[in-house]
Amino acid sequence: MLKQLLIKTDKKCLYKFVYNLGIKGAIGLTRFKKRLKKGEFFPAFHFISVTDDCNLNCQGCWVTGKTKNARMEPEMLDKIIIQSKEKGSYFFGILGGEPLMYKPLFEVFRKHSDCYFQLFTNGTLLSPGVASELRTLANVTPLISFEGDMEVADVRRGGNNIYEKTQQAIDNSTQAGLVTGVAMSVCKSNLELAFSEEFINSLIKRGVLYLWYYIYRPVGKDATVELALSKEEIEKLRAFLVEARTKYNIVIVDAYWDQNGKGLCPAASGLSHHINASGDIEPCPVIQFAANNVADGDLTDIYKNSKFLADFKAEIPLKTTGCVVMDDPQWIVNHVNKHGAKDSSGRGNEAERLSAMPKVPSHGSAKEIREKSWMYRFAKKNAFFGLGAYG
Repeated sequence: MLKQLLIKTDKKCLYKFVYNLGIKGAIGLTRFKKRLKKGEFFPAFHFISVTDDCNLNCQGCWVTGKTKNARMEPEMLDKIIIQSKEKGSYFFGILGGEPLMYKPLFEVFRKHSDCYFQLFTNGTLLSPGVASELRTLANVTPLISFEGDMEVADVRRGGNNIYEKTQQAIDNSTQAGLVTGVAMSVCKSNLELAFSEEFINSLIKRGVLYLWYYIYRPVGKDATVELALSKEEIEKLRAFLVEARTKYNIVIVDAYWDQNGKGLCPAASGLSHHINASGDIEPCPVIQFAANNVADGDLTDIYKNSKFLADFKAEIPLKTTGCVVMDDPQWIVNHVNKHGAKDSSGRGNEAERLSAMPKVPSHGSAKEIREKSWMYRFAKKNAFFGLGAYG
């Protein structure tokens, strides 16, 4: 894996990866931990949905069904990045919709060349030209969603020939020398593919450097609860991850378990929060309620004074080590009502949807399996879970 990183990655991209993400990221995490010890709070990472626009219509996507799509003003995005840098935070996850449909995106990357960005993309717009421009910028790692084989992908993504387009996006990215990742939202329809040795080895052979598994969470207009994993399937996934990390020459990321296999919630830890395309500050992308907006003022003051976020961080660890959206969706509704938070989903009925949604198992229901790899134990303990901080 190290050989592949050194030989196949563009040297400028490699430098930005090591310095902007690695060194600055470590410093940012240290400052985050010091803030927590002093009783202060500002997230180590922000995950920002820059647009609701998308060219697909995926099952379980939080931006589907909105009355009107939002697009973040460049000035607001600039404010988030600048004020985060003042706190020592230089890493940002850029989400959508499909972020490659956001016209000011590359100018933002160019302006903040001292930062590192993880670009969450469905890959259909990641052309050779786009990959070449990202190579010139060098401070972006594409994380390409891979949701299934030829039959499953079109159903999951609500499009045509998505499997082929995703495969091409991976090749465009790796051939440009980019630090390339592949993500899979693991659900019942793609579980076996997630475990496939042939699938993983094919990614390694093509130059993919990290593979991120996250558990499907029912959300959005087409929540499709029946795709959610059972407790037994989640435990099977956890056991697979632990073994795979000792077997394959690729970084395998999850954002659900610590080094001892105990479940956790990134939003409850305060490590990361999500800001949607309207500027609403949410605990995470799948909890679509907010009591604060970036436009309200200085981010430091907003986080300092947000009772909604503070109580969320305090109460969730007492309730679950998993995902509260899955474990107890009604609790979210009660929490929102208690704090007078608004529905930030753009659909206007998120509380009603959650109240009607059945409970389904989350990662907190899995038995604890300790990491076998000393590298992953070290990384999870000291760097939390790095690129998987979004959860």
